[in-house]
Amino acid sequence: MGPRVIYVHGNGNKVRAELLKSQWDRALFGRDMGEVSRMAYWAPLRYDTPLPDSEPDPLDGAPEAFQELPGPAAVEAPEEFVARTLGESWFESGGAAPEGPWTGEAGDPLGRWLRDMTYLADTLAEGPPAQGPGPEPGLEALPLPAPARKAVFRILVKHTFKDVHAYFFGGAGPAIRDVLRAELDAVGDAPLLVVGHSLGSIVAYEVLAETRRETELFVTVGSPLAVKEVQDHLAAPPAVPAGVRVWRNASDLRDLVALDHTLRPEYAPQERITDLLVVNDSPNHHGIAPYLADAQVRGACQEVLDRLAGP
Repeated sequence: MGPRVIYVHGNGNKVRAELLKSQWDRALFGRDMGEVSRMAYWAPLRYDTPLPDSEPDPLDGAPEAFQELPGPAAVEAPEEFVARTLGESWFESGGAAPEGPWTGEAGDPLGRWLRDMTYLADTLAEGPPAQGPGPEPGLEALPLPAPARKAVFRILVKHTFKDVHAYFFGGAGPAIRDVLRAELDAVGDAPLLVVGHSLGSIVAYEVLAETRRETELFVTVGSPLAVKEVQDHLAAPPAVPAGVRVWRNASDLRDLVALDHTLRPEYAPQERITDLLVVNDSPNHHGIAPYLADAQVRGACQEVLDRLAGP
């Protein structure tokens, strides 16, 4: 059997599996890949019916609170962004603030951190994207002691990352991972590329770490795996899965799901990982198609696929 590509989609409901796979194929390779690619399609575990074919993905893997980020013609101040996303969206959705001083408002430590992250993203986005092969300072989402950080993370994902909450805290994780395991079983010992987006990157990471499946290339895009609060809830300490030969992690600095864009400092051995800073100009900077179509992501996948396919 020739090489196979397995996709793992992210948060939110999706179009039917065949169409979703075709969309990823065309974004990543510019053509339909037929039996070469497969989609680990776990959306039916969380949603009764797929999105209509003609309906764009309303979440595209992004949290509901970030669906309507302003475009270039309407830029809001970071303080307004924080108040809107963790103020109105959080409390009007019925969410409760964590106990203690961390109220989710723009003036508390979490709000200040998000404000600073927004400024940082805006500043860095002015420059060209660059490949980041070396370690750099981590950007921890919640600068709090571990027990408080975990409590705030649970509340945050419950009201903005609902599928992430179901995965980590709602008992959905094993069934979602089983979907990917079934796809891995279906391709047997074929040389493998795995591409995970958003929550899909977490699913792929945990399954590859557990199964130790030999994987020529692991690609994560818009991934929160570098965020300490996500690492707190992984089944095993962060490390490159034993069977993964090469890991490429791509993120846009404005992507609020990939709050920390560098995996390399936390996931050893570091020489197997390259963090790529790319431009994702979807409205929320998290959409899957711009990530897959990026030259660095597409080039890495095409090179490995061509090499494995042979002459």
